[in-house]
Amino acid sequence: MKKQGKQTYVLSSGVSIVAAHTLVGTKEKHGPLANYFKDYFTDDTFGQPTFEKAEREMLLTTITEMLKKNKINIDDIDIYIGGDILNQLVTTNYVAEQLQIPFIGAYSACSSVTESIALASALIDGNFCGKILCSACSHFSTAERQYRFPLEFGNQRQAYSQWTVTGAGCMLLSKEDSACPKVTKICFGKVVDYGVLDLANMGAAMAPAAADTLHTFFIDTNTTPTDYDLIATGDLGKLGSDIFRDLLAKDGINLGNNYIDCGHMIFNEDEQCMQGGSGAGCSASVFSGYIYTKLKEKKFKKVLLLATGALMSTTTNQQGDSIPAISHLIMVEA
Repeated sequence: MKKQGKQTYVLSSGVSIVAAHTLVGTKEKHGPLANYFKDYFTDDTFGQPTFEKAEREMLLTTITEMLKKNKINIDDIDIYIGGDILNQLVTTNYVAEQLQIPFIGAYSACSSVTESIALASALIDGNFCGKILCSACSHFSTAERQYRFPLEFGNQRQAYSQWTVTGAGCMLLSKEDSACPKVTKICFGKVVDYGVLDLANMGAAMAPAAADTLHTFFIDTNTTPTDYDLIATGDLGKLGSDIFRDLLAKDGINLGNNYIDCGHMIFNEDEQCMQGGSGAGCSASVFSGYIYTKLKEKKFKKVLLLATGALMSTTTNQQGDSIPAISHLIMVEA
């Protein structure tokens, strides 16, 4: 077996991420990572009649641009694995219909990107597939309409809330032994629930799941934070990142300056995004843009990415259920 410890799996020779691409909205392009977001759009409707159709167009454009820029033939791709945060994965489902390649929908909310990459890596490492396309996306306006309030309502945002990222990220994974960054280990998370009830407080709901996965990974691999150039959580925001640090510190794990959160760093403070970004497109766009570029430049040589997802729905919230969460981890090496 390739299993190491309780939840970690070691890939035989690593699975190459041969290409990655991201597309974001105007707000994200004006943030600290602007130089890493080459493609962006200024109209949140993307020329479509609804925000939901705009999100589909955004994801489809991200994928087609990656294929075109890297001269990849879509007929050479074995499977497409992807997810988003709308009900029934409608964004990814409709894009898969356009692509016309075998499709696996992966839902773990904002952790969908690492779930997709982990599943793809396992399939490729097991010699079931040669090339797999992965993606994740979100759109601020579609997420607000589904999970909170219509934009027209103009409700006041809580100080501990986050701003759903309008963005998409996609990657092509391959068995080929290239000089590209490689996924070398994967760690599937468990569902963790600390009893958070507030739909606006995503950081507090998701931080325990991320802490559980990372702590387990350190035990499984007998490593510490100092063994990695970068440890990145997906969507905890400022408040969630602080809780994440505190939970690990109680277990004797002290995260140093090599820890970042994609949601905390994607927006400027003057953009009034409260605790920062969230959404499936948050970690997907930061990884496809910023982290992947740094790996290719060898600025980062060993990276852990833990995207984090809140597994609630408006139905469960209306019934008074608390918010369970999950975090899947991938280890990527240059």
